[in-house]
Amino acid sequence: MEYDRLKELKAFDDTKAGVKGLVDSGIVEIPRIFIRPSDELVEELTQGKSTLHCPVIDFSGIEVQDHRKKVVDEIRDASEKWGFFQLINHGISSSVILEGMIDGIRKFHEQDAEVKKEYYSHDFQSRRVRYESNFDLYQSKAANWRDTLNISLLHSSHIEPEEIPAVCRNIIVEYINHVTKLGETIFSILSEALGLKPDHLKDM
Repeated sequence: MEYDRLKELKAFDDTKAGVKGLVDSGIVEIPRIFIRPSDELVEELTQGKSTLHCPVIDFSGIEVQDHRKKVVDEIRDASEKWGFFQLINHGISSSVILEGMIDGIRKFHEQDAEVKKEYYSHDFQSRRVRYESNFDLYQSKAANWRDTLNISLLHSSHIEPEEIPAVCRNIIVEYINHVTKLGETIFSILSEALGLKPDHLKDM
């Protein structure tokens, strides 16, 4: 029987249960849509590891003028040469950014499938809170064995708590509040690094 990839993708997508739904159903064999072509794997393995390292910027002591100037210079340099950077000592505790978020998201995924289906969507333009399995499900060569709860703040710094699933709402709201404050500080520093008014990027 000829393999109909599109039909299998659609059947998986229509369940709105994601990868966990497959596991919960008791499957004993990984569906073909998740198996990557062997030539693709060989190509990836022969490419070797990259020697590039992401710039790391230490935010501790940011309130001290001398260190702030150093941070401004480092952010300017990383932004010009890389376009991204990693922050350390940013003030968001690991109990929020790691343990709390991991626990909250795990609770979401462990809910009954019918509860999660309310959030299932590939509409990344109008749905700011969505549960999905593979955002590029119909474009990629092979699907990834993962499900995602995606909360997008790209077009707005504010999201109503009621939009977030109740089971993980409190920790996500706390995380967003921390990140928003940190973001305001970064925007201020980026504006300074570019020689603009402190609130220029924030007000854009």
